[in-house]
Amino acid sequence: MARLSEKELADLVRSVFPGHPEDRGLAVLVDVPRDPGRDNPGWKTRRAMAEDWRALLKKGAAAVPLDRVLLVAYPDVGSNNADLPADAFVVERGLPDVASGLEARGARTPFEALFRDIPLFLAPTEYSTTAPLKNAAAKQGFRAATMPGFSEKMVPALRLDYGEVGRRVAALKERLDRAEEAEVEFVKDGLEPHRMLFDLRFRTAHESGGRFPRKGTAGNLPSGEAYIVPFEGGPGEASRTRGELPVEIAGEVLVFAVEANRAVAVRPAATLGPAWRDEADRLRREPAYGNMAELGFGVLGDFGIGPVGEILLDEKLGLHVAFGRSDHFGGLVGPGDFSRPEEVVHLDRIYIPATQPRVAVFSVVFRYPDGTEEAIMADGRYRIF
Repeated sequence: MARLSEKELADLVRSVFPGHPEDRGLAVLVDVPRDPGRDNPGWKTRRAMAEDWRALLKKGAAAVPLDRVLLVAYPDVGSNNADLPADAFVVERGLPDVASGLEARGARTPFEALFRDIPLFLAPTEYSTTAPLKNAAAKQGFRAATMPGFSEKMVPALRLDYGEVGRRVAALKERLDRAEEAEVEFVKDGLEPHRMLFDLRFRTAHESGGRFPRKGTAGNLPSGEAYIVPFEGGPGEASRTRGELPVEIAGEVLVFAVEANRAVAVRPAATLGPAWRDEADRLRREPAYGNMAELGFGVLGDFGIGPVGEILLDEKLGLHVAFGRSDHFGGLVGPGDFSRPEEVVHLDRIYIPATQPRVAVFSVVFRYPDGTEEAIMADGRYRIF
């Protein structure tokens, strides 16, 4: 297993969580599979990495500086961005292979107590904790870097010039804040155009530059994106988000029909393959899944970073559109809009050649309140940097 060194980890924590010298406690947060049949090699490696990080940070605590370094584990929640369980375990005797063994390895502790007592969290989990930690951080005042699916392949993205990354992310946020609309034209197989109009009114964008200087904030690491929740509608005002959103899944290109910020139908591929059946069934079963939850612009692709097969990093490489939960970004759709906790999802579709080779971003145009327009992207490349 590739390892970050003791010095690299200390430098990382200082960079990610600058300032606030009173914040001298950190927890490495990790999920443990409830069902051993759902475990996988990447997850096993990540749990071992969490134990390694805790040991290295505890050894090098004076360099950060930290007074406490904890390893906190909990039974997995089964899907990305679902709510956390009520309790976790502060583990002292090594992680078990399955969640049923946690009781014997550490002290059961309510998450509420941990959030009150621990000011800093690193969360290299299998299932993303971004939504619940964002919401909890805003209430409790801690800071958290969420790292779902993190692996040693992502280490190069932790060594970038985050000053320049932050400059580009800030430039995108400023434009997203001003824009009323974003029109994206996609091209399927180099021939077939599809257009989406995203309603950006009444919303403020978020910037994620890989650093969390303010208390009460949480977000992804590695990072490098600006993103916004399209307007989902409100009293007396419908969302203008509409159009056709092509998504390549397992080699099939499906086209989602979007009205008032919701995918309401999916046009089948010619073969009526399994991806179409799965997505059509999911829309019928969970209408909240069809919510256009995020329009995001990653910048790390311009720094030579390539995809690793994990959304945590890959979404930071270019344009992405998310389905489902949006409340953790200031939107309206949350866990209560899904039928059960296992169905709660915030799922990014990433538009770069490595992840969707049959669907290209032809252009992105922002429209501003004064009637002007600006080409943000053309032929998959940014035009503003």
